[in-house]
Amino acid sequence: METRKRDLIRAFVRGGILSPADLLRIIGLSRKLGNRYIMFGSRQDIMFPSNGADINFLTNAFRAIGIDFEVGSDQSEYQNIVSSYAAVHLTETTPWVKEDTYHFVIDNFDFRPKLKINIVDPAQSIVPLFTGELNFIASREENFWYLYLRNGNRVECWPTMIFTQDIAKIARILEELVLTFTNASVDELFTLVQARGCITSRPIREVLVYPDNIMPYYEGLNAMLNNLYSLGLYWRNNRYDADFMSAACRLCQETNIPKINIIPWKAFVIKGIKSADRIRWEKLMGKFGINERHSSLELNWHLPVIDNEALELKRFLVRELDQQDISTHGLTFTIKTKRDMFFFTSIVIEKNNAIENAERYNILYARDFNPNNIVYQVYAHNVPKEVIPALLIELSKLYFRQLNPEREPVSPGAKVTAQYGVSTSYQCTNCLTIYDKNYGDPFANIPPGVPFEDLPETYTCHVCDSPKREFRAITPTHHMPSRPSSSSL
Repeated sequence: METRKRDLIRAFVRGGILSPADLLRIIGLSRKLGNRYIMFGSRQDIMFPSNGADINFLTNAFRAIGIDFEVGSDQSEYQNIVSSYAAVHLTETTPWVKEDTYHFVIDNFDFRPKLKINIVDPAQSIVPLFTGELNFIASREENFWYLYLRNGNRVECWPTMIFTQDIAKIARILEELVLTFTNASVDELFTLVQARGCITSRPIREVLVYPDNIMPYYEGLNAMLNNLYSLGLYWRNNRYDADFMSAACRLCQETNIPKINIIPWKAFVIKGIKSADRIRWEKLMGKFGINERHSSLELNWHLPVIDNEALELKRFLVRELDQQDISTHGLTFTIKTKRDMFFFTSIVIEKNNAIENAERYNILYARDFNPNNIVYQVYAHNVPKEVIPALLIELSKLYFRQLNPEREPVSPGAKVTAQYGVSTSYQCTNCLTIYDKNYGDPFANIPPGVPFEDLPETYTCHVCDSPKREFRAITPTHHMPSRPSSSSL
C-alpha cells in the first residue's frame, strides 16, 4: 500500500538542529515501527511512516526524546521553526549572527507554533527567506531583525525592527492575533501589538538588502570558513538508510560533533569535522557505498514528500539534462503536481491539471532568478513533458547571461515595489511567454533595456512564434516584500 502524507509521523526539529543522540533515538523509533529509513521535510523536520502506531506509545516515545511530533494529518495543526543555523561557517553570513544567536532565539520559544516561523540570515542562500508566515530576517544592526508577514503570495514588512530577545514573545502575540483577526491588516496588527507593550523595537533605517541567491554546493566533504570540514549528504528518493544514519550519528559522538543540521532541500549537513577525522568519514561512506558527489543537476530540487509523480518527473529531467551541455549551478527547482505550494526556487515546473489525462506543464521562473523576490513569470505554458529539458536549458543560459547586471541601488527607506510599479512586461496570449524589458530576449538578440514598443514589427515569440500583435501588457500579480501598506494580512 502506498504511503500517504496523513500516514506519516512528523518530528519537529526546531531550527533544523538536533544532537546525534536525539537523531539516534528517532531512528530507533522508526525501526520499532518497522521502517528501515527516515525522510526529511522542506521545513527541516523528520518524517517516517506511522504504520498504525498507537498514539499513546508515540506520545511517550517523543516525550522521552524531548521533541514535539504530529501524526495523521494532511494539513498540520502545528508548524516547525526553520532557521539558517546550518549556514554558519558554511557560507558567507551576517557577522553578528552566530550559532549561539540561533540557539538563544529558538530556546526562548516556550510554545508550539501554529504559524510557520523562519529565523534567517539574508546573507546566506541555503535556507529561503520567506517560506514562513512570520519571517524574522537579520538586519545589519546587531541584535535587530526585520519581520515579514506572509499570507499566501503577499509578503509585507512590519513597521519596526524586532530585538533578538523579543522574537519569541512577538511571535506568540502575533500568532494569537492573526488566528483571531484573520482579516486584520499589518497596520492594525501593529497597533494591537503596541497596545500590549513590552516589545523593544527600532525604526527601520534601510530596506532589507539581500545578495544574489546563488546556492552553494553543499554535498560531500567541503572545507568550511573556520578551517574545519562539513559533510553534506543527499538521497535521491529522500529515504535515508537507518543503518548508515545510525553509524553516522555514532561517529559524530566519537569525534565530538555536537549537532546535525537538516536543510530545506531534504538533505542534512554535519559541520565541524576535523582534518584528522576526514579519513574516518570517507571509510564510513565507502563501507555503505555512499555516493557523496552527485551532479549539481540532482541537487536543490523541492518536491512534495512522497509524491512519486514529481519524483519520476525529476528523474526524467535529470536523465535528459545529463546528456546536454547545461550548468545549473546556483539554480533551484520546484515540481508542483497537485496541491498549492509556496514557491521558493528559481524555476518552477507546474503540472497543468486543467487538462485531464494529459501530461502538460507550465514553466515559471523568479524575477532575476532570485526566489526571494516573490515574483514569478510564466516562461512557457501548457508544454509536453518532452519539451521541458530544452526549455530548462534555455532558462539556464538566460540565468547566466543576466548574472551581476548593473542595477541602480535602492536608497534607504525606499519601497522595493516602486521599481515594479509600471509594467515593463508583455505576455504572449497564446503560450503565455513573457517579454520583459529588463531582460530583453537573448534568443532574438534583443538586449536588455529595449521597450516592447520599440521591438520590430517582425518580432515573434521565441516559444510559439506568435507575432508581436499577439502580446498584451501585463501587471505582475505577486509583489516584492515592501514596507507596510493597508492591505490585509
